[in-house]
Amino acid sequence: MDFHSSPRRFSAYLLLCLCLVISISRGYGSQKLYIVYLGEKKHDDASLVTASHHDMLSAILGSKQEALASITYSYKHGFSGFAAMLTDDQAQDLAELPEVISVTPNQNHDLMTTRSWDFLGMNLDHQPPNKLLQRSKYGEDVIIGIVDTGIWPESRSFSDDGYGPIPSRWKGVCQLGQAWGSTNCSRKIIGARYYPAGLDKADQANNYMSARDINGHGTHTASTAAGAIVEGVSLHGLAAGVARGGAPRARLAVYKVAFEGPKKVQLASAALLAALDDAIHDGVDILSLSVVYNDNSFGSLHAVQKGITVVYGAGNSGPRPQVMSNTAPWAITVATSKIDRSFPTAITLGNNQTIVGQSLYYMLKNESKSEFQPLVEGGSCSVEALNGTEINGKVVLCIKETFGPPADIIPDAITNVKTGGASGLIFAIYTFDKLLSTEDCVGMACVIVDIDIGYQVATYIGSQGSPIAKIEPASTITGVRVPAPRVAFFSSRGPSVKHPTVLKPDIAAPGVNILAATGDGYVFDSGASMSTPHVAGIVALLKAVHPDWSHAALKSAIVTTASTKDEHGMPMLAEALPRKVADPFDYGGGNINPNAAADPGLVYDIDPRDYSKFFACTIQKYEICNISTSPAYQLNLPSISIPELRGPIKVQRAVTNVGEVDAVYRADIQSPPGVKIKVDPPTLVFNATKKVHAFKVSMTPLWKVQGDYTFGSLTWRNEHHSVRIPLAVRITIQDFYADVA
Repeated sequence: MDFHSSPRRFSAYLLLCLCLVISISRGYGSQKLYIVYLGEKKHDDASLVTASHHDMLSAILGSKQEALASITYSYKHGFSGFAAMLTDDQAQDLAELPEVISVTPNQNHDLMTTRSWDFLGMNLDHQPPNKLLQRSKYGEDVIIGIVDTGIWPESRSFSDDGYGPIPSRWKGVCQLGQAWGSTNCSRKIIGARYYPAGLDKADQANNYMSARDINGHGTHTASTAAGAIVEGVSLHGLAAGVARGGAPRARLAVYKVAFEGPKKVQLASAALLAALDDAIHDGVDILSLSVVYNDNSFGSLHAVQKGITVVYGAGNSGPRPQVMSNTAPWAITVATSKIDRSFPTAITLGNNQTIVGQSLYYMLKNESKSEFQPLVEGGSCSVEALNGTEINGKVVLCIKETFGPPADIIPDAITNVKTGGASGLIFAIYTFDKLLSTEDCVGMACVIVDIDIGYQVATYIGSQGSPIAKIEPASTITGVRVPAPRVAFFSSRGPSVKHPTVLKPDIAAPGVNILAATGDGYVFDSGASMSTPHVAGIVALLKAVHPDWSHAALKSAIVTTASTKDEHGMPMLAEALPRKVADPFDYGGGNINPNAAADPGLVYDIDPRDYSKFFACTIQKYEICNISTSPAYQLNLPSISIPELRGPIKVQRAVTNVGEVDAVYRADIQSPPGVKIKVDPPTLVFNATKKVHAFKVSMTPLWKVQGDYTFGSLTWRNEHHSVRIPLAVRITIQDFYADVA
């Protein structure tokens, strides 16, 4: 080419070279996984959506080949976006494109039953059987998506005996992989996918590259939500009964997004979004996610806007306040409660005094009976405290007077006393709902007692020259002798830091010492991961009975019918330091009541598109955003949270009648202390032509003070229904007040 004879060509060539140099230079640097969000998809054909992603990435990276090598997931069903390996500069170039809404680095997230269903009133053996179970046909053909560590398909909890054909609306796949063939999917497990992108070779070697569960967590949650009925289940004789899920005839779709890592489970946000996108395409009805995830997840919002109910756990960071996870208003956020079951364990001292703690202690096959052993005090049972104390063959008393992270205290003590050859452990500590931390005491009796009992044992030791103790195996008791429900010690508490005008959590459900499937057996587990599938299972029953109800209506039914009292009619308590009467930041509307939720009378319904209107978008390019935003407390949620009340305000709400056609409801107001509440109108009259009523809640502060949250409720009542929403209000007088001194 003669550049001298063609100046125009020469200029174009120089420009091309310059662009290539810039492109190459920006391509250097370490790459990491980024998530690129493009909003609503522009094509119904998924292949065209994916092609547009390749074209966009090719323009940044310089070739289609590089684009194909870079991209790990293409989100093409419920929304448009992709995850790709990029340098920081390339990510910045993408972010500057007008059609790109956001570019964010990939993040890793954390993971968050024989008695619990009976405790919730879902009894199998009553005659006649439970009405909700009957009416819902046990959740038949409702599809629950489990987003977790996979599943163990051979478990008896996933038998498909008696199931009919897979629902024709199902569009998912059975993805084959390591130790997973086509026969591992069934009429029970109707779909299976896994998302390993980003795992290095070492981690891949420690995992099944398939939907098979190596961890056990996903199997446990799946069987809690929708496990088939399995009789004669126990853990070494403890908690014996029938294992089943809340909706035992529901179908399961498995999305494995979490994998074993070198230190903990790895769960990438890019994989989670891919699972949500596929689940929207596949046709699930409910998504159960026992994970900690971004509050502003556009993936879960798109799922809700497509008619899917999304259930998240609140987390396990309690009892501190303001540690709530998953506080997006469009999700159901679940706190964790305890059920009416305990495992009393008798300890007999040498003076014939019998005291009782709790444990999971059982005798090994080669043991015939419990015997007295020497008893010694070991302080806190730290390495330092035990130094110089002979504990071999003895029962060791440990007392932890000060509070520390419960997850570490008892396992460390167990390790220390076992290393010293102890025959047993009595650990005195404040209530913290982590009985399962004694599971490592195989072959050694480990009992947890409260501080009072611990001091009784210490007093006995001090009064004897040769103190001895005998520990009996644990037994199981259930029923009204065990105060329940209570909010679990570890359950994460509100208020929400990101969205204080949205009251969270929404509801509490059982999640302490839940016996469910893992591998071919059944084990106990505790946490928000266990309470989340309880709610997912109940939602499946409600969807089967009310297939036309929206996600918001289902959520409203659950929240407004929840119980705030225990089985004795006393206010529900929350385990904390000290134990206290529970409030909406502990349990939202209260403890879930499945039977009442099936017939709530009124519901607070929401058009899914309205979720966007009430949140000022930090990135203005979101298509789902509305330019004029309103305070989030005006969203028609089944709760009201006002974090800064400085003068009179009016909050709007509307209720839809889903009960008797002709009905009259009257407002019953329990005002938060320091706040005057008025409801207009105070009476709602429904008939065949008037099915929806709007009303206003006026709130006026009675004090001028920089206050704390106080709580109340608004209940619409008639002779058949009580439709209750919680209120949380904080009176303030100035901005940016730090109450830390």
